Amino acid sequence: MLTKERAMEFAKDWIGTWNDHDLNRILSHYSDDFEMTSPRIVQVMNEPSGKLKGKNNVRKYWEKSLTQSPVLRFELIEVLVGANSLVIYYHNVTRDKTAAEVFIFGPDGQVIKSMAHYN
Repeated sequence: MLTKERAMEFAKDWIGTWNDHDLNRILSHYSDDFEMTSPRIVQVMNEPSGKLKGKNNVRKYWEKSLTQSPVLRFELIEVLVGANSLVIYYHNVTRDKTAAEVFIFGPDGQVIKSMAHYN
C-alpha cells in the first residue's frame, strides 16, 4: 500500500528530476519494461498508438522532448494517492498548461505503467 508520505516523496523527486533535466534520474523511477502512454508520444515520436514500452524506447522519446524544450520546468500542484498508484497534478510552466500523470507501481516500488494527460 502506498502511503501519502511516500507518494509526496516520489512526486517531489519526480518533479525535481524533470526540472534538473536529469534523464538517468528520471528513468530510475521506472521498471525496465514499463509502459508509457501520452498524446505527446503521437506528436514527438509519430507513434499513432500514443504508447511506448521499455526504458530504451521511452528514453528516446524523453530525449527528444527535452531537446525540444530545453527550459522545461514543472510546478507541483497536488498529489492524489491510490493503493498502489498515484496521480501527480502539475503545472508545466514552459507551456503554461496543467497536466496530470497517473503512475502505477509494481511490488518493487518502481513504476510499471504511466499515463500522461494534458489540458
